[in-house]
Amino acid sequence: MGSLRLGLAALGAVMLLAMLAYYLWLSSRQTRQRVADPADGTAEQPAVEPTLDVDALSASLPASDFDLPLPEKKPSLDALIDALAPISLDTPVSGEAVLAALPPTRRVGSKPFAVEGLNADSNCWESARASQRYTALQAGVQLANRSGALNDIEFSEFVMQTQQFCDVLAGTPDFPDMRSEVARARELDQFASEHDAQIGFVLRARRAAWSASYIQQMASRLGFIAGAIAGRMVLPASVAGAPAVLMLSFDVLSDDLAQAALRDVNLALDVPQVDRNERAFARMCETAIALARDMDGVVTDDNGMALPGSAMDVIANELEQLYNTLEQHEFAAGSALARRLFS
Repeated sequence: MGSLRLGLAALGAVMLLAMLAYYLWLSSRQTRQRVADPADGTAEQPAVEPTLDVDALSASLPASDFDLPLPEKKPSLDALIDALAPISLDTPVSGEAVLAALPPTRRVGSKPFAVEGLNADSNCWESARASQRYTALQAGVQLANRSGALNDIEFSEFVMQTQQFCDVLAGTPDFPDMRSEVARARELDQFASEHDAQIGFVLRARRAAWSASYIQQMASRLGFIAGAIAGRMVLPASVAGAPAVLMLSFDVLSDDLAQAALRDVNLALDVPQVDRNERAFARMCETAIALARDMDGVVTDDNGMALPGSAMDVIANELEQLYNTLEQHEFAAGSALARRLFS
C-alpha cells in the first residue's frame, strides 16, 4: 500500500511538471506574437530584453589601430554594395519592437548584416532607435569585402535570418534573385581585388639597435600617438572620426620599453581607407625619410631592398591613377563605401 501511494505521488508530480512546462511554452509563444506592436496600441507590449549596444562598445574598444581616432557610426545600406530585401509592414512598428526582433548577430558568414527602418516622422532610412516609429524596413547583406564575395551559402543564411526577423514583426520581405546577387558580388570582389592597395615601408637600423621608448619618442615628434595595443602608433586624420592616416609598428618582446632592442620599424598605409586629401603617401615618405635621418636608419621594402626617392615617385604616380579609378566607380578613398568594401 505504501508503494502504491508513493507511485501515485510520483505520477502526480510528473503530471504537474508537464503542465507547468506546457504553460511556460504557451506563454513564451504568445509573447513573441505580440512583439509586432500593432499601431492601435491595444495589444500588450512585452518587456524589451537587454541587448549588446555595439555603438557603445565600439566607443570604448577600437576595432583596430587604423581606427584611431574612432570611426563614425556604420554607414547606411546602399544598393551599390549591399544585397537589399525591402520589408513591407501592414502597420507602423516601434523602434523598440524592431530592436527586440533583431537577430543576435550582425553578420552573415563573413559579411555584415543590417536592418534599417523608414522613419515615420523624418521619412529617412536609419538604424532603428527607441521612441521612433517606422513605416517600412529593409534588410541588407554586404556583397563583398576583403574576405571575398558573398556566396550561395551566405545568401541563404541572409534569407533565413531576414525571414525569422520578419516573422516576429509580421513583415513581408521581398528578396532579390540569388543568382544575380551572387554574380554581382563576384564582380564587386573582382574590382576590389584589382584596386586594393596596402603599402608598407620598413625602417632598419644601420648600426645600433633602438629601444621601444626611443622609437616612440621620435615618432611622437612627427605627430604619432599611441595605438590600441603595445608596439603600435598611429598618425591621426585631420577630420575627427576618420581612420588613422598611417600606422607605425614594432615588435615588443619585453615589458620594459626602455630595454627592448629593436632593429626594424614598420610603416603602413591602407590606401582605400584614407581620404585622398590627407596626402597619405606623401606624408608616409616624409615620415620614413625623417625617421631614417634622425635615427640613423635606412628605408627599405618588405624584402629589405632600399627604396630610393625615384621608387617612391613611381608609387606616388600609380596611386594617383588608383585614386581616380576609385572615384570614377563611386568608391573614393576614405569614403564610407570604400571603407566598407576594403575592410
